[in-house]
Amino acid sequence: MSTQPEITQRDLRTRSKEIMDAVQGGRSFIVTRDGHRIGELIPLRRRRRFVPRGEFAAMSRTAPDLSLDAFRADQDATAEHGTDDPYAR
Repeated sequence: MSTQPEITQRDLRTRSKEIMDAVQGGRSFIVTRDGHRIGELIPLRRRRRFVPRGEFAAMSRTAPDLSLDAFRADQDATAEHGTDDPYAR
């Protein structure tokens, strides 16, 4: 049994503003048509813009060590070394 409420296609069509406001508020719905489940209406995940200092520090402690030489070698391998002057054309 699903914890999400079921709404019919007709409900979605006639009560779209109310349902979309609920989705924007974090609610999810199962959409049905002719008694059959056909889809799930879920809110998009919001991306965080800020990571608290303590969380960043905890993630950093478990991150693998970086090699400065390997990093520079990767940069050199992918960087364009030519000096292309766009005005010289």
